[in-house]
Amino acid sequence: MLHRLGDTYRSVVSSLSKTNLESAFVEKGTLTPDEFVEAGDQLVFKFPTWQWEAGEPSRRASYLPQDKQFLITRNVPSKDRVRALDYVLEHKTRTEDEWLLPETTNGGQAGDGELRDIDDLTGDDAKASGAPGDAGPIIVAQDDFLDGAASSGAGGTGLPDFSDLDAQLAEEDPAAASAPAAASSAGAPGDGGYFVADAPDDHVVRTRTYDLSITYDKYYQTPRLWLFGYDENGKPLKPELIYEDVLSEYVEKTVTVDPHPLTGTPTVSIHPCKHSLVMKKVVQDWVEQGITPRHDLAIFVFLKFISGIVPTINYDFTMDIEI
Repeated sequence: MLHRLGDTYRSVVSSLSKTNLESAFVEKGTLTPDEFVEAGDQLVFKFPTWQWEAGEPSRRASYLPQDKQFLITRNVPSKDRVRALDYVLEHKTRTEDEWLLPETTNGGQAGDGELRDIDDLTGDDAKASGAPGDAGPIIVAQDDFLDGAASSGAGGTGLPDFSDLDAQLAEEDPAAASAPAAASSAGAPGDGGYFVADAPDDHVVRTRTYDLSITYDKYYQTPRLWLFGYDENGKPLKPELIYEDVLSEYVEKTVTVDPHPLTGTPTVSIHPCKHSLVMKKVVQDWVEQGITPRHDLAIFVFLKFISGIVPTINYDFTMDIEI
């Protein structure tokens, strides 16, 4: 209820107040509408997955270009829920080359937490270790595989006979059926003895996806992020399910569900009340380092800040910007 009253108040104030055209980016971390557009143009230029949208004509803001009312990027993947990150922290797992790996603490064998090399898993290494009770090597390395096969003779235990393997595979492969059989199964004359079948897509990993949009908030004079999610089957997510992809400490403070200002669709939003404070701190750090503050980089900083709130939504924004 308080949130609704606050939004109503801010909406009335915004509608009655003049649009601020004087830059206060350095002093307050805020943006004018023109600075917001310039920052949006920079984002679209660097990352074409982001695009400008016009929105519904009746909802467009007069202080922004008609064709640049808000920014949007669609079908952004979100493979994991935020609770998966909690698991990582609690169980001391680590990510290596996009693999989630547990810390190794088998005393004596990679006790320093490193992965064992393949040589450490062969028979020679197992024998050298002299570990009691070993049932044998995990992997048996046979260095003379080809030479041993050649010297084993006809009655040996070398390589199996692969001479008729092609014929066996042809018999079992439905794509290599005879021309008449292929024609009858396909319902059309066959000229090559083959037919094309639709392969199942069970191997495709389905994930949640999000449409992320950024609007200009006239009251706070900052960007504002909106999240509209879809489940693995492309159906819209309810707000409580979207909350699973937001850090819990922010769900209770800054995440709300409001009508999108350019579409009217109820959408989860990250409230912009703290955005200018974060931006002001970044600007101050730039000045202290002798870096000239650039308002056209404001949305990159904004998205980097937001990535800490929705860490499992992998949208494009990455630049070498320190916050």
